[in-house]
Amino acid sequence: MVVPYKHEAFTDFTLTENKKALEEAIKQVEADLGGEYPLIINGERIITKNKITSVNPANPNEVIGVVSKANMELAEKAMKVADEKFETWRKTDPVFRADILFRAAAIIRRRKLEFTAHLVKEGGKPWNEADGDVAEGIDFLEYYARQMIELKDGAYVESRPIEANRFDYIPLGVGVVISPWNFLFAIMAGTTVAAMVTGNTVLLKPASTTPVIAYKFMEVLEEAGMPKGVVNYIPGPGSEVGDYLVDHPRTRFVSFTGSREVGTRIFERAAVVHEDKGQKWLKRTIIEMGGKDTIVVDSDADLELAAQSIVNSAFGFSGQKCSACSRAVIHEDVYDEVANRIVELTNEKSAGNPATNEHFTGPVIDQAAFDKISKYIEIGKEEGELLAGGNGDDSNGWFIQPTVFGNVDPQARIMQEEIFGPVVGLTKAKSFDEAIEIANNTDYGLTGAVITNNRKHLEQARRDFHVGNLYFNRGCTAAIVGYQPFGGYNMSGTDSKAGGPDYLIHHMQGKTTSEMF
Repeated sequence: MVVPYKHEAFTDFTLTENKKALEEAIKQVEADLGGEYPLIINGERIITKNKITSVNPANPNEVIGVVSKANMELAEKAMKVADEKFETWRKTDPVFRADILFRAAAIIRRRKLEFTAHLVKEGGKPWNEADGDVAEGIDFLEYYARQMIELKDGAYVESRPIEANRFDYIPLGVGVVISPWNFLFAIMAGTTVAAMVTGNTVLLKPASTTPVIAYKFMEVLEEAGMPKGVVNYIPGPGSEVGDYLVDHPRTRFVSFTGSREVGTRIFERAAVVHEDKGQKWLKRTIIEMGGKDTIVVDSDADLELAAQSIVNSAFGFSGQKCSACSRAVIHEDVYDEVANRIVELTNEKSAGNPATNEHFTGPVIDQAAFDKISKYIEIGKEEGELLAGGNGDDSNGWFIQPTVFGNVDPQARIMQEEIFGPVVGLTKAKSFDEAIEIANNTDYGLTGAVITNNRKHLEQARRDFHVGNLYFNRGCTAAIVGYQPFGGYNMSGTDSKAGGPDYLIHHMQGKTTSEMF
């Protein structure tokens, strides 16, 4: 019998022993910085001439690692390996596959502080955010292993005295996994093992800004007993390697997490059927693209809870979460009080090097992100009233102070376009009905939250607030695997609900067999 899934506990860094342990882990990671990492194709380590340099966003002069860069020729080699390995991997016992995930989870749990320290350095994550990222990765491994064991016997269908019927789930084929930099461990690991444990082989192309942690995860999978060629590690440019694999006639599905621009491009390219090259299926896409997430504050609400929820959801990890609160719609009766408290809380937050654990938030990921967010802050100064923050410093690391704009028109650019940084806009609503109307007025539909003590309004929001993850009387970030399945509507993606009971099925297809007596 499988032991029931239990969420991985977070580390309490207020305890002296935990604080000292992570400080030591950071020192150990720092001692290993600057190493060279090869591609992994069929277990073979391949060094290429062209490289990807991963740097610490809090100190770009500090090189995390130098990673070999794949090209189309190597992508084709990896595809052939994965295609060949699929014929044996698909026939393996699902329990054997699940056991690899259980063992990998145990390895990471033993090395949790090391992985957390690496995320602080390569991802620029504050300690609590890095710890949560690793914990979520462990959760994905444990949860998907248990889900596969539940699904291995298929689903119940009716039989008759004259026949026996079965409905089983079978794997699809070769999957291309394109993972993001913001949850550089959790989403990378979760999307990879979801594809793998269901019997598919994988081509893993991690984000070019954070490829080293993906290599370290490959080492864990190998240590846990994953056969060669089941997952192949091929970091490289999306315009070359990504497009080539998405277009490839042997690609069976694409799992992507990232921007709307790239996600819609993948969706469009994957829809093309290359019959002239032997493609005889429609490629499946599992896509999560982003959000423009809103917290609604009712007139009948805990206003301190509202302000705390908005600030923490907006500025955790510098707002670099697809679930981050970037808009708050506040009832006009309580707007001034909530806005003033948001400003007070925001002014208490600082951005700085996360390695010291002295700052609420760290850097944004790179110069391009810094420049984009800075431009949006300038736009915000024209569209609303700057209430807090608005400053940035890229002289040694890419730091932007948490920024609040007030009295912003709901149709303003900073209220409609995904900024992906520590910027939140506040607007007023005359009624709860209008607040929900404003909350629904974007192209996205990922997360949202409602702060109110009015039960009627909660049920109204449950029915009418159109997002994939809706939270009552809490912030709109921090979904937990197995507790709050995660995925959104509209331009937020395909609502594939990572960490939920039907997620693995997206990586498989149903097969009915019927035996007459």
